[in-house]
Amino acid sequence: MPPLHDSLRALSLHTRPSLSSARLLQPHCTQTRHASVLNDLRPIPTAIRTRKRLGRGPASGKGKTSGRGHKGQKQHGKVPAGFQGGQTPAEVTHGQRGAQSTVFKRDLRTLNLDRIQSWVDQGRLDAGRAITVRELQKSRCLHGYGEGVKLLARDANALRTPIHIVVSRASAAAIAAVEQAGGSVQTRYYTKASISRIMQGKTHPCLSRLSEGAYPDTPLSDSADSAPSQPSIEEAPNTNAPHISAMPPPETRDQEGNFLLTSYPRPQTYRYRLPDAFARKDLEYYRDPAHRGYLAYQLQEGAGPSLFFKSPEVLKEEAAERKRAKRRAARGEGAREEKFDTGRIW
Repeated sequence: MPPLHDSLRALSLHTRPSLSSARLLQPHCTQTRHASVLNDLRPIPTAIRTRKRLGRGPASGKGKTSGRGHKGQKQHGKVPAGFQGGQTPAEVTHGQRGAQSTVFKRDLRTLNLDRIQSWVDQGRLDAGRAITVRELQKSRCLHGYGEGVKLLARDANALRTPIHIVVSRASAAAIAAVEQAGGSVQTRYYTKASISRIMQGKTHPCLSRLSEGAYPDTPLSDSADSAPSQPSIEEAPNTNAPHISAMPPPETRDQEGNFLLTSYPRPQTYRYRLPDAFARKDLEYYRDPAHRGYLAYQLQEGAGPSLFFKSPEVLKEEAAERKRAKRRAARGEGAREEKFDTGRIW
C-alpha cells in the first residue's frame, strides 16, 4: 500500500532502486546453486562393476546352468589344480633335471662399466679414490645394494678413466676392460647386514680380518690372545663423520703392492668388523686370482683355489711322474706302484 502523504511517497521513490539496477547487482550480491549440479554427480563408468547374478532366469544370460555348461566334473563340482584325469602328472614322469632351487641364490645387483664412466664424467664419482659399494650408493649410481654388487661389461669400450673398484663379483670381460684402462678390480665377500653397517659408517668398506695387510702387526690366528681389541661403544667413531675412502689409490701402495694403512683409519677403529667368507663355494671364488679375489694371496705356488681338489697343474705333473715311474719299472730300474689318484687333497 503506498504511503498516505506525498512526502513519504517521494522519499520511497528515491530510496528504492529501480528494477533494472537490481537485476544488474543481483549476480554480484547473491550466490545461486542449481539443483542440476547435484543431480548429475555420479561415479565414472569403470568405478562400479555390476555383480554377476547367477540362476535368475534365461533373460539374465546366466540362467539355467549358471555359466557352468552341461554335465561333467566342472559342472558338478571342482577340479583340483594340476589334476590331469588320474594319470601320472607330467612333472613326475618328465620332471626338471638339475638344480632348480633358488634358496641359496644371492641377491646381487648388477652394475655396468658405461654407467660408471657416465658418473665419472658428471663428477659424481671420484676416480682418484677407490670406488666401493658406499660410493656407489651415496652417488646414486646404484639403487639398492641387496647382498652385493656384480660388475658387468656392457659397452666396455666406453670406459676411458682408470678406476679402482671393490665389488662382490665381476665378470671376466669387466676385469679385462678395467685393467686395460689402467685400473684395478678387487672382489670381496659382503652380506646385506654388513653393507647396511658400511652405509652407517660403522664398518670398514673393504678390509676385514682375512684381508691382506689389514692387521700387519697381528698374526691371523683364532686364539683370543692374538685377536685385536675392539673399541667400546664410547670409543666408536661418529656415524655422521665425513666420508672415508675405503681403498687408497695405487700411489698409496708400497713397493710390494701392499696397501698402506696410514692414509685412513684402520679396521680396529670401527665399531663392527667386516665379515669374511666362510662357505666353501665363497672361499673358492675369492681364492681364485682370475676373479681378483681378496683371498688370492693365501694360495701357495702351484696350488689351485679349490679346497677339495688339486689344481690342474699339480694333477698334470703327478700324471707325468707316474708315466716316468712306469717306464722305469718296465726297464727294471724300480718297482712299479699301482695307485689310483682321485685328485683330492684329502
